[in-house]
Amino acid sequence: MSIFIDQNTRLLVQGITGRDGSFHARQMMEYGTQVVGGVTPGKGGQTFEGPAGRSCPIFDTMEQAVAETGANASVIYVPPAFAADAIMEAAGAGVPFVVAITEGVPVLDMTRVYAYVQDAGVRLLGPNCPGLLSPGKSKVGILPGQIATPGPVGVVSRSGTLTYEVVYQLTNAGIGQSTCVGIGGDPINGTNFIDCLEAFENDPETRAVVMIGEIGGTDEQQAAEFVSSKMSKPVIGFIAGQTAPPGRRMGHAGAIISGSEGTAAEKIETFERNGIGVAKKPSDVVGLIQGVL
Repeated sequence: MSIFIDQNTRLLVQGITGRDGSFHARQMMEYGTQVVGGVTPGKGGQTFEGPAGRSCPIFDTMEQAVAETGANASVIYVPPAFAADAIMEAAGAGVPFVVAITEGVPVLDMTRVYAYVQDAGVRLLGPNCPGLLSPGKSKVGILPGQIATPGPVGVVSRSGTLTYEVVYQLTNAGIGQSTCVGIGGDPINGTNFIDCLEAFENDPETRAVVMIGEIGGTDEQQAAEFVSSKMSKPVIGFIAGQTAPPGRRMGHAGAIISGSEGTAAEKIETFERNGIGVAKKPSDVVGLIQGVL
């Protein structure tokens, strides 16, 4: 199995005629994702040409697109100023799973969006995330499909590039993945570590999980307590930013240390205290996973 997406996912691409939207729509089509349509206001009625002769219709609104395609997921590649409205339009149209790739969505906008999707019962992944990939079934977002292979390890990460690195190393070691999820590094995001850990725990084909955190905030500490109290499957962890100086803002908006809270040392200690094997560097993950499978 997999979590959140599978071969039955029917995807709409919001911003499909833009530079990023069109490029990644073709990548997802080529991987085998069912891209059933795109949405760009003012371009409804046109056709998006994908790879190998594939194509899909373009709609002006999400309401039209969902009504005509039966879509059950959406991915967003629109500029930051319009991302909040795009997320809420997808949720309002009845899409149960929305992935926001857009980076730079204002935090104030996300406070409004978070409450809206919660009330609507919609799962939001992101923003500022690479999306997710269930090898051999579907990919939604920007993760490169060629680095992953089907298997028993779930991967959840705040860092997009570290997701790629760990997945690539697992694949090279002959260890496949059930689903690889990038939750993004913004202070307010729709899906957190615990949401993914709970889904992996309930997925019968996932036998172990890799959790990649980073400095800043307390999400990793809360996730570690969830692992020790709610999970039966082994979890291996890594914390990025172990050499970052306190007080310096890093690439991710949430990756900043405030006082003694959110340091790598604090998170690693919490991982170990809750039974999570900790990799000192990303290349250590493969050996630790081999030890628990």
